[in-house]
Amino acid sequence: MGIFKTRKNKRFDYTPRFYDDKGQGSPFQMKHKFDDYRKTAGNPGGIKTKFKTAIEELKETPDREANRRILIIVAVLVLLFLLIIDFDLSIFFS
Repeated sequence: MGIFKTRKNKRFDYTPRFYDDKGQGSPFQMKHKFDDYRKTAGNPGGIKTKFKTAIEELKETPDREANRRILIIVAVLVLLFLLIIDFDLSIFFS
């Protein structure tokens, strides 16, 4: 065992006892719940292509009410934050 050599990890070939492979894939595969419905999940490519597909997916969603609700919540939270830090809000009003 040398001073500068790093230890290699041991590899085990483990198969579960009660595992039936009926087209579901590996039981150890980590898959997100909504991967089947997203275009951006698991798509190889650069950051530019990921950003473009995310923008296209955002434009396809017809849920305008949820977007408006999120914007209202963010605006209220920003105003509360400004009030907490004693920001002078009189610059917005004449």
